[in-house]
This record gives sequence, structure tokens and C-alpha cells, in this order.
Amino acid sequence: MAKAPEMSLTPGAEIAVRVTPKASRNAVVQDGDVLRVYVTVVPEGGKANAAVAKLLAKTMGVAKSRLTLVRGQTSREKVFRLD
Repeated sequence: MAKAPEMSLTPGAEIAVRVTPKASRNAVVQDGDVLRVYVTVVPEGGKANAAVAKLLAKTMGVAKSRLTLVRGQTSREKVFRLD
């Protein structure tokens, strides 16, 4: 697995991610300019969004309650804001 990407921990920072649900493992990978998040859960009923928020928070070292989904509720392209 690649090294954890550098992310801004400034309150109000927006983090754009590309999500791949139903992956073989959970991972956060920097792929060029794109931050890719792989989660093992299925995209039903917001389960994948919750898993992405939890994994991002763990990777960044912040509480998951500090991450808010701003755009992309039903899309693979999502934007989270750090509160």
C-alpha cells in the first residue's frame, strides 16, 4: 500500500476524493492530483459515505465528526469539509 497522503488539517479545508466502493480492501491513496479512497462496503443507504468519512478521519488523525460531506452524496466524486 502507498504511503498515506499529505492532507491539510486547516479548519474549513475542502478535500476532494474519488471513491471506489466494494473494493478488496480499505485504503486512501494519492494518485497524481487525485485522492482515491477505496472502501469494502456496498454503496447502499449511505454505508459507503460513512465508511469513507471514517477512513479519511482515521488517515488524517481527526475525529470523524469533524468531516462533513459537502458534495457528492450519490456520486463517486465527493468533497468533504474539515470543520
